[in-house]
Amino acid sequence: MSVRLVGANPGMTVREGDQLLAFASVWRVDWSERGAGLALVLWHAGTTQVVSASPALGGWLAEEFTRHFPEVRGQQWPDPLVVEAPVAWEQDLGVGLRASAADVTVEITGPKDRRLVRDEAFDLGGSSHLLSTVYMPCAVGTLTVAGVPVTGDVHAYLADAEVWCA
Repeated sequence: MSVRLVGANPGMTVREGDQLLAFASVWRVDWSERGAGLALVLWHAGTTQVVSASPALGGWLAEEFTRHFPEVRGQQWPDPLVVEAPVAWEQDLGVGLRASAADVTVEITGPKDRRLVRDEAFDLGGSSHLLSTVYMPCAVGTLTVAGVPVTGDVHAYLADAEVWCA
């Protein structure tokens, strides 16, 4: 089994009832087979957007990982609009995360718990991966796109010490 990625991947969903309004997946890649860096992947309003100073890394994260996450499984996944721009990342595992990239800002605060999650067969579109991460559900999450808050029922979490193996 080979390690493909080491880093962090906090995220949040915004729903209205059963309808998914938005999913934000924020990546800090400390090491991967495609390099290191930061990226923000956003599924919202019928579009998929990737913002990263390393577009190749951001695109890989969106297509290889994020598009297969349970949060967006079954949703239309249009080809991502890739924006080359820096991602600002401020994280304190005792407090939360603030990340912003282009016109998107994700804020996640109030960790309620910390637990190690290990999935021996995480399905990435027909490819099984071992995933281990420290998962921290959080009390509050806000998502702003182009200066407008995306409102609804929010489920936000921090995920750090994340390792993906194939």
